Amino acid sequence: MAAIPDQQSSHESYHEKGQTAVTLDERRRAALEEIDNAPFSWFHVKVCLVAGVGFFTDAYDIFAINIAATMLGYVYGHTSNQLSTNQSLGVKVATPVGNLVGQLLFGWLADVVGRKRMYGVELMVMIVATFGQALAGQAPAVSVLGVIIVWRFIMGVGIGGDYPLSAIISSEFAATRSRGRLMTAVFAAQGWGQFASALVGIIVVSAYKNDILNAPFPCVVPVDYTWRLLIGLGCVPGVIALYFRLTIPETPRFTMDIERNVAQATADITDVLKSRNHTMDENALVQRAVAPRATRADFAAYFGQWKNMKVLIGTAYSWFALDIAFYGLGLNSAIILTAINFGSPTGNKTSSLYVYQNLHNICVGNLILSVAGLIPGYWVSFLFIDSWGRKPIQLMGFTILTILFVIMGFAYDVLNASVAGRNAFVFLYCLTNFFQNFGPNTTTFVIPGEAFPTRYRSTGHGISAATGKLGAVISQVGFAQLINIGGTNKFVKHIMEIFALFMLTGIFSTLLIPETKQRSLEDISNEEQVGYIKEAPKAIHS
Repeated sequence: MAAIPDQQSSHESYHEKGQTAVTLDERRRAALEEIDNAPFSWFHVKVCLVAGVGFFTDAYDIFAINIAATMLGYVYGHTSNQLSTNQSLGVKVATPVGNLVGQLLFGWLADVVGRKRMYGVELMVMIVATFGQALAGQAPAVSVLGVIIVWRFIMGVGIGGDYPLSAIISSEFAATRSRGRLMTAVFAAQGWGQFASALVGIIVVSAYKNDILNAPFPCVVPVDYTWRLLIGLGCVPGVIALYFRLTIPETPRFTMDIERNVAQATADITDVLKSRNHTMDENALVQRAVAPRATRADFAAYFGQWKNMKVLIGTAYSWFALDIAFYGLGLNSAIILTAINFGSPTGNKTSSLYVYQNLHNICVGNLILSVAGLIPGYWVSFLFIDSWGRKPIQLMGFTILTILFVIMGFAYDVLNASVAGRNAFVFLYCLTNFFQNFGPNTTTFVIPGEAFPTRYRSTGHGISAATGKLGAVISQVGFAQLINIGGTNKFVKHIMEIFALFMLTGIFSTLLIPETKQRSLEDISNEEQVGYIKEAPKAIHS
């Protein structure tokens, strides 16, 4: 019973301070300014590493299937020693479909229940599903590929959740002047993930070299080991990152603008900037300010204004256009390299030596593509994103990609006619990888993490990312159905021409997007910040 007078006295003393909505509004703006102007610290490095390891794992898990699909062909492809068109499509498209679900679901949940509460959950889903794939088996009622497809879908949901969560956590903790670089550094871990999947592929195939060479064609047992190890090792970085994800503090912007608890958010900012342990007084009075809240009516009112709606259309469609080409190429690089006979082994196709050489060459080919194009592209973006800006990089990227795909499509037959031409094609292919990453692949991730108000930031990023994955799914299905029109891999040149058209449309959608460099998140959100808090809060006991 003694708690009631205490609560009343606290309530009275709170009002005695005369903490009006105006002073609270000023406190909010001052606190946000403190984050925006904070010097780069160890905490920022920690956020970058913890979010980055997630993206490393995402890319490893997504792109390892490139190599694993060929291995699965030898083990479960029966007479042809390769997966059928639909089997290959199933194992490749399951993850982007899962991504789409995860991005929408986790994007929305992070705005409703909090970034911290969801961060780590998506990683657990990924770890369990990756492990599940590696242990997939055959049974009378289910095929092993069916089991893999289900696990890859579930893994995709987890990976999808990582996109909005990692983007929003890194953007909301970052200082204005370095926000682009922090978010790009997180995203650039994707390049290393793709590199690692090819590197682990080479190591695993080399480790089983003698077993493969000594096994009767098609070397079912050793190749079965290789794909399980390649996929299963994707768990390891996720497990390492899990503890750090679960202990990352809630972003002060969520506490302030969604929970509307200005006092706690201010204390959190001090903890973060001074690298102190995150503290929360369970018995403190929670004071909820009256400020805009996320409701259906508010969502409709905010995005009902063209100035806000055009940003969502711009970020979503740009990501859609990019992913048509990015996943069309990325998940099929083995097919494209084979189509132009780049690095294809010679000799008897039904020998164990051929199996080894083919798997080894596919891994090396993927390694070359990631080192030559993907990784440098991310880091050149890193250098320029806060000085040159997001919009110029995206416009430049889409323009150059349009030109590159036009050349690769319309000059395909000429390039494919000679060894020098095939080398030129691989060089152009590496250039497309470079300008996807020093271009729209990076900026389509960064801009949606900045462009919306806190209460819709994660949802907006999730919608944009899911639209991108819709592009990836359409691209995969289209690629699978079109590639062999007119003969094996005969349609590659026309696929390149289709990609060129989508890159051209991306130039126009980029024009809808605002430049976000060196601007605070509140300024970009198109909402008036003076008077954002309507009235002083009423104290309620937590």
